[in-house]
Amino acid sequence: MFKDKTLLITGGTGSFGSAVIRQFLNSDLREIRILSRDEKKQNDMRTRYHDAKLKFYLGDVRDYQAVLNAMRGVDLVFHAAALKQVPSCEFHPLEAVKTNVLGTENVLEAAISCSVKRVVCLSTDKAVYPINAMGISKAMMEKVMVAKSRGSSETVICGTRYGNVMASRGSVIPLFIEQIRSGKPITVTDPNMTRFMMTLDDALDLVLYAFEQGSSGDIFVQKAPAATVDTLAKALISIMGVPNHEIRVIGTRHGEKLYEALLSREERVAAEDRGAYYRVPPDLRDLNYGKFVEEGEPRISLADDYNSHNTERLDVEEMKELLRRLSFVQAMVRGETPHSDEWL
Repeated sequence: MFKDKTLLITGGTGSFGSAVIRQFLNSDLREIRILSRDEKKQNDMRTRYHDAKLKFYLGDVRDYQAVLNAMRGVDLVFHAAALKQVPSCEFHPLEAVKTNVLGTENVLEAAISCSVKRVVCLSTDKAVYPINAMGISKAMMEKVMVAKSRGSSETVICGTRYGNVMASRGSVIPLFIEQIRSGKPITVTDPNMTRFMMTLDDALDLVLYAFEQGSSGDIFVQKAPAATVDTLAKALISIMGVPNHEIRVIGTRHGEKLYEALLSREERVAAEDRGAYYRVPPDLRDLNYGKFVEEGEPRISLADDYNSHNTERLDVEEMKELLRRLSFVQAMVRGETPHSDEWL
């Protein structure tokens, strides 16, 4: 699938883009294009890898012409560009719409216009039953993706949805470790709050699976374990060797959920279980409203969603084992201070 192909990664200077580059820079891809709006991160990446296979395009997915310029001659697209921080999107919801919704429209329209073979859009568990602006914008992104997939005969458009990527940029693990190292209490919003736990490699495997197996409109979800925030904090305290470090409960933040869901109950009824993954096929009903109001689905009433409260739950020792797989945590335990995504 990748031999002699050109791959475009939108938002490619982020954690996910860095993981893709590390895995595929020495592959038989002909070219890897990075489209992002941060020239500093692009320069850091250019300096770090110093490889002619990497091509950098400065631009924002909000700008259709910039996207189109980067898209010409591309075979495959990972669409990772997004505003992801819940507080930022909460205070600036229209900015989330411009990037996550309208930016996705630009990427998909340009991909179809340039006859790109495959596009995978990256989404989040916060798009399921969303309660904050970030989740709502990503839910709308998924709707745009499915709608665009219906009219793309040459371009296969599908998506992935995953939970917290441990130690990725902006995640809570680097914050907790920094609080431990500086002697400050670990600040936990709600100790009973649960989150899915995935490594960056898990997220990349999911996207590659979607690339290989996806049909237009599909959304793929990887089955993942979860842990409470209290378990995560205690596991980090143990790994860092400070058993008496204080954990301070500060209360739930605005826009924060007790648990996240990767599949709604409506999706779980329709989903195809593929062992390590769920495939959610697109809803291909048309605007014949009789199908919406006259024909029901009794199984939905009996179904549960797939969430971080009812999935496999990690205890402290299991959480420690998972954390020790992270290069970021390994570096911290050695007393080093990772500053870049190369540690993820």
